[in-house]
This record gives sequence, structure tokens and C-alpha cells, in this order.
Amino acid sequence: MRVIRVVVVEDQTMLRDSLVAAINRELDMEVVASLADAADVLDLDAGREIDVALLDVCTENNSSGIIAARKLREARPQVKTVIMTGMSDVTFVRQAREAGVDSFIYKNVRTDDLLSVIRSTVEGYSTFPSSRKGDAPEVELLDELELKILYLTCQAKSRREIAAALYMSEGTVKRRISEMLAKTGYDNLLKLAVRAVSSGSIAVNVER
Repeated sequence: MRVIRVVVVEDQTMLRDSLVAAINRELDMEVVASLADAADVLDLDAGREIDVALLDVCTENNSSGIIAARKLREARPQVKTVIMTGMSDVTFVRQAREAGVDSFIYKNVRTDDLLSVIRSTVEGYSTFPSSRKGDAPEVELLDELELKILYLTCQAKSRREIAAALYMSEGTVKRRISEMLAKTGYDNLLKLAVRAVSSGSIAVNVER
């Protein structure tokens, strides 16, 4: 099993510790460094293997996570970057795109959704907020059961695990997934799941 190596950059100690603990609980993830100042991410040992950096927008010493992400990508282009913020300043999203950030997420999402974004970003998919909450018409075409399938997909559940959780056969899950993709026009379930997370559709409509 591949283990995703994560750097966490967050200046609030309690939140940083909480993120580190949540990520380290995952079997396929490991925090290799936790920092309070975004500028320090550039000083990490070049020999330390990193898959993704999770950076707050504003960190200690007035350092910008977005600027650090841009410089990190220039120095180590193989490293994926995810920006997070608790502030609703829409210019941050534009700045992050211009800096070449891979994904952007707000801090008010659930931990499971954040972990899903980290995984999908490492797989090569980008997640950015929609222009407004729920702005995902293709996701609105899905029924409650299909949203539950997406939710479990975001938790990195296998098709067999999804079938067991929803008391369905694997064949039925496969058929429903095919119907979901045909209905929404997506060619990949993970892409659709990421879209649902970024629009808030899963968090609003599906209970754990």
C-alpha cells in the first residue's frame, strides 16, 4: 500500500496538532513534518520525500502559504500543494490558481472531506471551491443513495466496502456507479466525488 507523505503548515498549534493526529490515523497517510511558518517549508531537507504540502494561507511571521506553495512547486515540482483557509476572501482562490496550487479547501469542511481532497490531489485531480455553495448542477441529478456512494468513495472505500456498508451487491454498486457517470457526464467516479465535496453537496445531503 502506498503511503502519502504529508507536510502540514498551520500556525494555530491546536489545529495543527489536530490535523497531524487525523492524518496519522489514516493507514495510507503519514505526516513527515509539521510547521507553523510557511516559509520554513522551503528549508526542509531536499532528501526528505514529500507527496503533498497542506498549507494555511496566513501563517506565522506573516508568511503566505500561497507564496510558499508557488516556491515549493518551483523547487520541487513533484510535490502537490493544497491550500486551506478559514477566511472567505475570494481573492485567495484566484491567487492560489495563479500560483499553480493543486487544490484549495476551506477549513469548515469535515476532516473526512479534507482527507479525501488530499488523496485526490495526489492522484492528480484538483479541487477548488465553486463560486457559490451548492453550485454543482450535475451533482444535483444524483439521488440520496448515489450521494452515499460518493461519500464512501471520498472515504477511500473499495467497491466491496461500499456494497457492504449499503447492504448491496458489488454488481449493484457497479451498475449504480455506471448510471451516476452517465447521468452526470463524468468519466471517473473520483472526479465526481471531488466535485461533490468542493460544492458542499455531500456534506449537506449525506449523514455519516
